Amino acid sequence: MNHQPRSNTGDHTPHGPPLILKHDLPASFVLFLISIPLSLGIAHATGAPLMAGIISAVIGGVVVGAISGAPLQISGPGTGLVVIVAGLVAQFGWAATAAITLAAGVLQLALGLTGISRLVMSLSPAVVHGMLAGIGISIAVGQLVVVLGGTAASTAPANLALLPGELVGAHLGPVLAGAVAIAVLLLWPRVPRASLIPAPLVAVATATALAFVLRLDVARVDLPDSHALVFPEMPRGSVGTVLTAIVTVALVASMESLLSAVATDRLHDGPRARLDKELIAQGTGNVLAGALGGFPISGGLARSSTNVAAGAKTRYAAIFQGVWIAVAVLAFAPALELIPLSALAGVLFVVGLRLVSVARMRNLVQHREFLVYAATVLGVVLFGLLEGVVAGLAIALLRALYRLTHCSVRVESNRVYVRGSLVFLGVGRLVRELRRMPQGETVVLELHVDYLDHASYEAINDWREGYERLGGRVQVDEVHDTWYDRANQGKPGRRKTLPGPLPRWFAPWSHWQGTPGPVTLPEQRSSAEGDPMLRGMHEFERRSAPLVRPFLHELAVHGQRPQQLFITCADSRVVPNLITTSGPGDLFCVRNIGNLVPMPSAGDSSVGAAIEYAVEILNVSTIVVCGHSDCGAMKALVNGSASRGSHLHSWLRNAEPSLIRFHAPTSPGCTDLPVADRLAVANVAQQLDNLLSHPSVREAIAAGTLTLKGMYFDISNARVYLVDPDRNGLEPVTAPA
Repeated sequence: MNHQPRSNTGDHTPHGPPLILKHDLPASFVLFLISIPLSLGIAHATGAPLMAGIISAVIGGVVVGAISGAPLQISGPGTGLVVIVAGLVAQFGWAATAAITLAAGVLQLALGLTGISRLVMSLSPAVVHGMLAGIGISIAVGQLVVVLGGTAASTAPANLALLPGELVGAHLGPVLAGAVAIAVLLLWPRVPRASLIPAPLVAVATATALAFVLRLDVARVDLPDSHALVFPEMPRGSVGTVLTAIVTVALVASMESLLSAVATDRLHDGPRARLDKELIAQGTGNVLAGALGGFPISGGLARSSTNVAAGAKTRYAAIFQGVWIAVAVLAFAPALELIPLSALAGVLFVVGLRLVSVARMRNLVQHREFLVYAATVLGVVLFGLLEGVVAGLAIALLRALYRLTHCSVRVESNRVYVRGSLVFLGVGRLVRELRRMPQGETVVLELHVDYLDHASYEAINDWREGYERLGGRVQVDEVHDTWYDRANQGKPGRRKTLPGPLPRWFAPWSHWQGTPGPVTLPEQRSSAEGDPMLRGMHEFERRSAPLVRPFLHELAVHGQRPQQLFITCADSRVVPNLITTSGPGDLFCVRNIGNLVPMPSAGDSSVGAAIEYAVEILNVSTIVVCGHSDCGAMKALVNGSASRGSHLHSWLRNAEPSLIRFHAPTSPGCTDLPVADRLAVANVAQQLDNLLSHPSVREAIAAGTLTLKGMYFDISNARVYLVDPDRNGLEPVTAPA
């Protein structure tokens, strides 16, 4: 019997020309419409020829797209390079900046061939995001000057100094065109079906139309003289200054590209990025861009995420958008020259602000990394990109050193709590606290440490031995790891720690095995301390609750959203969350004697109510019936040992169809199992049939929203099997493909 609709898992996605025409060609038009205003705006923001941005957009699409290691990443003029390039143009001129771009491309090629690209991922995220935020603020400040009708300086402090004067003497035309572009860019996504037309295109087109109709006095795009290629020239300056510029452009372009490639991977299910190949592609693009007088190239997350959202499946989307840009510039240059520069500045103003993510700040605050982020942002804005990154890295390293050498010591009565990393630098404070403990007592040293060096071990062990010689008793209790215990066992003649019964908490199974075996009866307990349940509750409150409280709070606020209804036996040896490696909120459980599912006609409503709630309210996608070996209910069913008239006898009458199924000649089941265990397997198969008698289950299966699964847990071997209901047989569990 098949209890779930079988679906073909094969991949029927079209390949070749059908895939390109259906997905990549439409996506390329969307990218083209975004890239034109961004490329012009980025070039204008740095003082570079406007055609430099177009050249890089074409090369980034056609060349880099063709050989990219991240096929869905879109490369072009690098947003993160605006501040750097603006400084280079002011210092060396555009021809020399092109030479620096070419040399940076050669350096990228060398880095890609050495396989060093993955080292970029070891940078602190706080530094990387702080760098992007600093660049974004610098871009926004500079472009605000342009929107007000002025000319942006090359540094953020200089632009901040210009703002008061520009605000006082703002020109109506540029302000109106820029404000319209900003407003449209922010409001366009709220328009129904707005995603069909890119917001930057609508913003620039609206501002251009307004400026044309009202005949506003604004500076416009000027392309005629920029058709001539600007060939690179050797920069004039000290060797150290030029080398610093080359390394800075190469590293920032590489970081932006690689981080964007990794982030883009999270947006799609296609092939993963090959970072070394991607770095080689970026280097090739920058060599060509520099040789032809183009803007430095990098991969951009904004364009790449748009590419994925537009439905692109292969690298042809990037290639085609490069072709469309080239055709547009060659054929429609007069139309592009109608665009007000303040409209492009308005687009770049919003792009810069979007690099400053409030959500990312909150995340960094939660992880206590905001200081690194803030230092990097301020350093980039006030002093420059390289200085800001160095400042962020320095603080990140200092914080890492502090965390590696810091531990907290807290004393409560005769219990000493130690948290953090316990190394020689923190031993003095710990030993001082330990020596203050009263003599002749039982002291519990609770270690919540992620590292303990040899000096710390020796200091603790020397104190313990001295304390116990004077009649005291020491219990070293390690919560997260066993650094002290392993060191102690490695010393000849040293006895093991943890002399008393181990507490029960969320800990490795070896700790649970150390709990006392025999269970004392209630009348034998002299105090709450001897009650294993009370002790377990106490340990949960003390140890586990702080760890799981945020997760449980989330479940309390948003409600449970389990994907499975798990029906299993009440046997204490069957722990659903253990055998399914799941946690709170994952399983909606029903436990009863024999994991039975009475039919609606049987008169029992408890299991039926749980089924209806799970299927109709919680919308679970799977119902699992789990039986197990050595089941007492199945033994009672085989032996008929349940007393007539008892509640157990009445309940087990719901399992009589399982007995009939078990004895059917067409369903021999697992002949190598004991009789009761074979019956347990047949019982699971029968309960799957019983589930079909519930209307809500039948309707959900017919709608394709619900599947049924049978499971059998072999307790003695700790093995889980799937139950084949057609033959009452077992199948091993295999990892999903």
